[in-house]
Amino acid sequence: MNLQQLSDKELILSYLEGDHSAFETLLNRHRNKIYTSIYLFVKDPDLAEDIFQDVFIKIIDTLKKGKYNHEGKFLQWAMRISYNMCVDQFRRSKRRSKVSATETFDIFDVLESHEDNMETQIIKSQLHTKVRELVDKLPSEQREVVILRHYADMSFKEISQLTRVSINTALGRMRYALINMRKMVDERELLTT
Repeated sequence: MNLQQLSDKELILSYLEGDHSAFETLLNRHRNKIYTSIYLFVKDPDLAEDIFQDVFIKIIDTLKKGKYNHEGKFLQWAMRISYNMCVDQFRRSKRRSKVSATETFDIFDVLESHEDNMETQIIKSQLHTKVRELVDKLPSEQREVVILRHYADMSFKEISQLTRVSINTALGRMRYALINMRKMVDERELLTT
């Protein structure tokens, strides 16, 4: 049986029947999105890895206790768990640091990219850095929607469910985030000319 072709629900059922490789397939299928979203919230690779592991421990416990409801999407459920753990972490730490690349981790290394020539790679790297700086300067609610939409690739419906706001509120936050980012870009251009 090719596990890659199974749905999330089928992988979960197979795991619960004792096939641990089914859970590994499920984990690998969603690893990048979940880890990336955690990292973008906590902005610390070690802490993100700790939370990521805690998320999957909680998922395993919930599955083994038979408390998982197959009606929803697995990824959305896992993202809800990771989001809640990040919120708990923020409540404990009461501080937020900036997203920045480190020697060991750059968020854009996780994202898929096609091979480009060196000049294109340099331009993209500079652009990504500038966009990260702009996102960091947004108010937290706007930053959250941008991260979930563009880095975690979630729909506005999923974002609204995850953050427990209406779809219109999520859309509004994205709209204001884009307006604020455009203003910051315009201000920078005025300063450089």
